[in-house]
Amino acid sequence: MTVTLTDTVPPSTVDLLTGVLLGAGHRREHGFWQRLISTEPFRRPAGGTPEERLDLAYERLRILNRSLDSGARLAADPRALAALHEWLGPVDPALTTVAGIHYNLFLGSLLDHDAVGSRDLSDHLAMRRIGTFLCTEVAHGNDAASMETTATYDRARDGFVLHTPNAGAQKFMPNTSPAGGPKSGLVAARLLADGEDHGIRLFLVRLTDDVRALPGVRVRRLPARMGSPVDHCLTSFEQLFVGRDALLGAEEGGGEGDFHSTRACRRRRFLTSIGRVVPGRISMSACAAGSARATLAVAVRYGGHRMISGARGTRAVPVNAHRTHHGPLASAMATVFAMSLLHRRALDRWEVCTEEDRAEAERLVAVAKAWITWRARAVIVQCRERCGAQALLENNGMTELVTGVEGAITAEGDNVALYSRAAADLLLAAGPGGGDTPLDRTPGQLADPHFLGRLLAAVEDIWFSRARERVLSASHDDRLARWNAGSGPALRGVEAHAYRQAAEAFAQARAALPGGAARERLAELERLFALEWVARNSGDLLAAGLLSADQVDELPGATEELITAVAAHARELADSFALPAELLADWPIAGPGYADAYDDPEGPWHAGAAGPA
Repeated sequence: MTVTLTDTVPPSTVDLLTGVLLGAGHRREHGFWQRLISTEPFRRPAGGTPEERLDLAYERLRILNRSLDSGARLAADPRALAALHEWLGPVDPALTTVAGIHYNLFLGSLLDHDAVGSRDLSDHLAMRRIGTFLCTEVAHGNDAASMETTATYDRARDGFVLHTPNAGAQKFMPNTSPAGGPKSGLVAARLLADGEDHGIRLFLVRLTDDVRALPGVRVRRLPARMGSPVDHCLTSFEQLFVGRDALLGAEEGGGEGDFHSTRACRRRRFLTSIGRVVPGRISMSACAAGSARATLAVAVRYGGHRMISGARGTRAVPVNAHRTHHGPLASAMATVFAMSLLHRRALDRWEVCTEEDRAEAERLVAVAKAWITWRARAVIVQCRERCGAQALLENNGMTELVTGVEGAITAEGDNVALYSRAAADLLLAAGPGGGDTPLDRTPGQLADPHFLGRLLAAVEDIWFSRARERVLSASHDDRLARWNAGSGPALRGVEAHAYRQAAEAFAQARAALPGGAARERLAELERLFALEWVARNSGDLLAAGLLSADQVDELPGATEELITAVAAHARELADSFALPAELLADWPIAGPGYADAYDDPEGPWHAGAAGPA
């Protein structure tokens, strides 16, 4: 008897790098979404008015819902919610927006606040009613704890009266129109009972049928917003009565009319009410990273088959052959890998955090969301420019992503506000950025990733030390003046903190790879990412004695060598993004036959060789 042993085929470089970007369990975690966006209902339509595209987004939302085994399970899983945003974002930003609101902010909040089985969710799970979330007001965005919409307890009817007292208290930008079908919303309002303010709580309210707003609810469409079409509205309430069961988490209170929460701190009660913004921030990071990867993949492909002629009739070469073209894309490649790795780092930390380290995990999620969405905007704009006028056309997919990332920068907490809160926390912290650890001035080499890691930590420490000095030198009688004095360098410190976190994620991913081509490619990206940041801060590092003058001189050459190395493998790196072929086929400039999209069946080139009559 002869036994033949067949060795398992080892994973390719592309497969290994896909695992780095999407995680070890990426086939299980992302496979469903990759298959979904490859199906016909999610293929890119030709043209359409904004209203038609909005209708399509809601139609796709229902198709998505029917494809799920459980909408509740999706809403309860931040990793699945992130994957949804990562793959739907490049396909249909409007769909991504309404899906994130329905599953995360609406269903997720219902599941978080009420005991399982205590509320009938069947209409929302079957999407007979679409859910939305009403928190931000015209006059209250990042200071949502000061919102003015009221829910006054009516003891006689054992319910609440929702009311909008002034124009500034109108709910701002929720998708509350009848578009897509009947809507229900979670309304954040100030709970008043017997003259006592019980803080901001959430109330489940039916808002519209499939034609109009319901009595007591006023909905007006906002002016057209840049980017993908979503039915953003102004929403207000006129003495709208809702039953006691409209209050989420009502079981926390005591008897009738007792709304004293088990959470004594009013701020903690408010943060609990809007707790779903944390998974929302993770989802915004995922959406931005996915959109940046898709845009970069298209730009790399287009640059490879867009041919240009050299001076004096020399042979035509791909535009990617020029350093002026492939250089920015190589830098973007390093950034996109960094974005994806930082996103996974924040998601992993959040998923396993305990009550003790929850604040630190939330801070990392917030910093990652701001840094990733800002970096995504820079990458997407760079890729758009590298693709020229072709990328200005809607059918090539980029314009929607350019404007879509602007929404992510503001959604779930404005980026500057998130950085500011993180800066205040990190100013008080010890360790890197805390100012309590002396800078390590041990000489090192620019080719050593450990040395580069020390430099990145030092940049963070330098900026927070400056911020602390400025805060201490300001007037001690004026808190705002102290913050204003130190906020500039403190926000630079938060940026450096994000770079350090991304670099640590790079190092961790590289160490987990086996020796070979994939590890070499990741190491090149890691060094390019770090060196470009070190170069931006080389003056400070030189002044601090952490870089020598010779090393500052070496930085441009070392960076150029890495750009050349990364550019040589750009197509392979882009393939590791694992974008479905159907997605790329919907964007004409992603294929070598992109000119066919502009073919004219009646053009003279189709008339044959018959010449003029």
